[in-house]
Amino acid sequence: MNEKPKNIPDQSQQRPGFEEKMHPQPEVIRQDYKGSDRLKKKVALITGGDSGIGRSIAVHFAREGADISIVYLKEDEDALKTKELVEAEGKRCLIIAGNIKDEKFCDKAIEKTAKELGAINILVNNAAEQHEADNLEEPDLSLMQESFKTNVFGMFYIIPKALPYMKEGDSIINTTSVTSYRGSAHLIDYSSTKGAITSFTRSLSINLADRKIRVNGVAPGPIWTPLIPSTLDNVSEFGKKTALGRPGQPSEVGPAYVFLASEDASYITGHVLHINGGDFVSS
Repeated sequence: MNEKPKNIPDQSQQRPGFEEKMHPQPEVIRQDYKGSDRLKKKVALITGGDSGIGRSIAVHFAREGADISIVYLKEDEDALKTKELVEAEGKRCLIIAGNIKDEKFCDKAIEKTAKELGAINILVNNAAEQHEADNLEEPDLSLMQESFKTNVFGMFYIIPKALPYMKEGDSIINTTSVTSYRGSAHLIDYSSTKGAITSFTRSLSINLADRKIRVNGVAPGPIWTPLIPSTLDNVSEFGKKTALGRPGQPSEVGPAYVFLASEDASYITGHVLHINGGDFVSS
């Protein structure tokens, strides 16, 4: 597997296959990570599963025994690489290209997953976009709207379509962010969407409690993924303000999703796990 980085590169532009061109490359899963069938015979649908944290979740889930369905926008090369990694774990991997801003596409993605893989036991809402801005004096409202459509409305489209296929003991996991808890001067719209996701996670967990479907979240801090060099300036300083003094790797986030999706978390719902290098926040 990939080695952990010793430094962070200069800013680059994201494009299909971009993750493979990052130097150093993100670590997807630790070489010494041993699966223990915690997700055996499960089917997981992961939005934004083609690269970064989403890829790490997919590979960790596969090593734990789950078949995987990945929803992604258009990064075919990245999605095929994730499929290859999942299949190397001996599991099936369905890849579905499309935009979760489109409600009809979400319908098709759910139906295709259920038909071809036979179930939906775990739904991970991980797809996101972000746009850096220093102030709101001249906001780009169109970008703001797109952030909310992807990060928030996409969840409202896909979750209701998935629920008829889910049963007692199944799990929904939403990716929020450390910015939901401490804010961000440069990512105002993004942190606002993540705040909405945190509140939505808590509310949905209560709503689905009677059906015994657990709803939790993961709030990553600065994690080294393709989203970072493609959207942020001053990448060389990324993650250095954490207590551990570095950005995290996707391989350090994926196991949190495994825990929440497994029976190990059978008495946990409405909570958020913070994977942020020691950035203390109120949960």
